[in-house]
Amino acid sequence: MIDDIAIKVENITKTYRLYDNHADRVKEAFHPLRKKYHHNFNALNDVDFEVRKGETLGIIGRNGSGKSTLLQIVCGILKPTSGSIQVNGRISALLELGMGFNPEFTGIQNLYINASILGLSQEEIDKRLDDIIAFADIGDFINQPVKSYSSGMVVRLAFAVAISVNPDILVVDEALAVGDEAFQRKCFARIKQIQEQGGTILFVSHGAGIVIELCNRALLLDQGELLIAGEPKQVISQYHRMIFAPQNRIDELKKGWREDPNRFNRVNDETEHAKNECKIENTNQVKNREIKRSTQQSYYMPNMIPKSTVYYEKRGAVINNPHITTINGRQVNILVNGEEYIYTYSVFFERPAFQVRFGMMIKTISGLDIAGHVSAPFGKGIDT
Repeated sequence: MIDDIAIKVENITKTYRLYDNHADRVKEAFHPLRKKYHHNFNALNDVDFEVRKGETLGIIGRNGSGKSTLLQIVCGILKPTSGSIQVNGRISALLELGMGFNPEFTGIQNLYINASILGLSQEEIDKRLDDIIAFADIGDFINQPVKSYSSGMVVRLAFAVAISVNPDILVVDEALAVGDEAFQRKCFARIKQIQEQGGTILFVSHGAGIVIELCNRALLLDQGELLIAGEPKQVISQYHRMIFAPQNRIDELKKGWREDPNRFNRVNDETEHAKNECKIENTNQVKNREIKRSTQQSYYMPNMIPKSTVYYEKRGAVINNPHITTINGRQVNILVNGEEYIYTYSVFFERPAFQVRFGMMIKTISGLDIAGHVSAPFGKGIDT
């Protein structure tokens, strides 16, 4: 339904003219035969997707993939070379650090200017002023010129203003990575609140865990091309495959995704089955848990085989036979809360390696990092 769409991007292409030098730009402008001295660069190439109202969409990709360009088009800062975009609702954006701030003006002055640009009246800003200042939490610097701010102070004030308008659509471009941990937690809590109120969020981040935790769906962009759209965990896994693959294998990976562009939109049956198993356990077995606890012990279930394993390209070493054992060395895959276990695997090295470190990471069923460990600090690995 059209009424359910917050953002509709149709076949967006953004092309820039690139010149080798300034002289070529002048030559092209005045050449009597309109000779071209430029070459075209597509920052975005035929990108097409929809964001439903109330959805949080994560956008990931390597540097230069077109993520920021796409957000600027969504916000109306840039116009596409071709294609169309439709945005339904009031949009508030946190893009480039300090974008729209006048460095000579104080924080208060910039606050009023930017809030009015976002659609608030003088009276509305006055009512929300104390809340905005409290959220930014930059102390007396609020009355100082922005040119004296640290990057963290700028993003604090920018985010406080952006969320003050109660936007229908919030657009965030990696800016939260600048703030300290306490401020990031406060921002994420506010984002969760916007989600609970039915707001739509477009979120760019290099943080895989953040995308998995916050987003309902994710897109993978690379060199201006939309490669994958689907469940965040699946998209992040394929993104990691790409960034860790040798350069000569990246094109092959991208070709496979193009041939079946909807494969990551399909429901992952194994993941859904695992989720359903968790629900069954929670509803049907929780009352028996205390009775069974005294007799519970770890054991190995042979038919419990992972169905969503992601294999990365080899980079000189191959990990074999990862498994979990008890302290006594007995292999298990059904674990008991409170017990200690050993995670073990073997590695075959295809070429000489130096300063080798071994590591592991535990994730939730949705792919969110919980905890991990490495065998040695950086620079103190094993010389093989």
